[in-house]
Amino acid sequence: MARNARDTRLESRTQRIKLPIAKKPVWLKLDKGLALGYRRNEGVGTWSIRVADGRGKNWIKAIGEADDIDDHTGMSFWAAQAKARELRYSGPNATSRRPPTLAEAMTAYRADLELRGGHIKNVTRGLHHLSPGLAGKLVTMLTALELRTWRDNLRSNTGRPLKPATVRRTCSVIKAALNYCARLDVRITNAREWNEGLRSPDDSTITHRNVIVADPAIARIVATANDLDPALGLWAEVVATTGCRPVQVTRLQVQDLKADPARLLMPSSRKGRKRQIRHTPVPIPAALALRLKSASKSREATAPLLLKSNGEPWRSGDHFLPFLEAVKAADLKQSEVTGAKPSGVSAYALRHSSIVRGLLRGLPIRLVATQHDNSVIQIERNYSRHIAHVSDSLVRAAMLDLSAPLASNVVPLTR
Repeated sequence: MARNARDTRLESRTQRIKLPIAKKPVWLKLDKGLALGYRRNEGVGTWSIRVADGRGKNWIKAIGEADDIDDHTGMSFWAAQAKARELRYSGPNATSRRPPTLAEAMTAYRADLELRGGHIKNVTRGLHHLSPGLAGKLVTMLTALELRTWRDNLRSNTGRPLKPATVRRTCSVIKAALNYCARLDVRITNAREWNEGLRSPDDSTITHRNVIVADPAIARIVATANDLDPALGLWAEVVATTGCRPVQVTRLQVQDLKADPARLLMPSSRKGRKRQIRHTPVPIPAALALRLKSASKSREATAPLLLKSNGEPWRSGDHFLPFLEAVKAADLKQSEVTGAKPSGVSAYALRHSSIVRGLLRGLPIRLVATQHDNSVIQIERNYSRHIAHVSDSLVRAAMLDLSAPLASNVVPLTR
């Protein structure tokens, strides 16, 4: 264990306050290539570390405030030394490279997601909402209090407050980025700080906006999409029939189409911690299977099953504007849409409608979850009102109604 360094100028707050206010810290060498710095400010002073990178250069980073005023809000001289050594050394994987900042952790996680074919939009959105001070802070120095304050400010921002569901998604992606970096750097041991600070808001404040469209209206949307662009119509029919996510359509290959019986081996979406793509057999009508087979004729087994009208594969977001145009042309009525105005119907409404259709027709929740690449917990949480509607008749059949005459248990005997 390394010995603590001594410096009468920095050991006590009384001596530190006597130092002149300066822009540059006073440095104390702790070890070869490692130094602790103290900068005297007009208010509370700050501790910094300077570490040699082994290539003739150094990296310098502030690690926190000093206990010049309050023992409970700042680090002492001895605590600052311990923190400096912790940031540089940690077990057998000692390294002179500094731990990542929160912004660097988010960027590294985005690159990993992109490499795995995942969605990076939420990471980009999370980076956009980070404050400059929080983005530039070392991951190892994050505290639950500052993360919780930032999270709450997203909801109370007077300029443009975020909805609770958006705050939850933003916090989730930041936690995922921090967990990713913690797995790669043994010096990052403060997972409790971000687990507490970025805890999701109370679910009671979050309303699940599931837009449900009546079956006749869905048929009109698919028909109008087919009139506008046959490739878009085929895309919309696959989503409406299977209830898959749009990203799953982009991963369908020619070999995923099976004719007997007619079904698609639907690839998973890689949501959450899913690393590998699984394929779930999803039944489809025979007529749709014939159209898909005809459209993919003469293509290789590993080629995309669905292509745009220009011959290019569907990418994430390519469907958005064309689908809105098809919805507008379908002229939906408010009585045909639940949960939004007719103009607010997106491709995800086809997925929600498919899940609710399965529940209302008595399919087991486990089967509905499997067919839609979801979990039973999420189905019960997001579609509980529809589950209650289905179970109502079953519960009533077993319900005791004391206002109704009870059946007699006396059976007359015959001669």
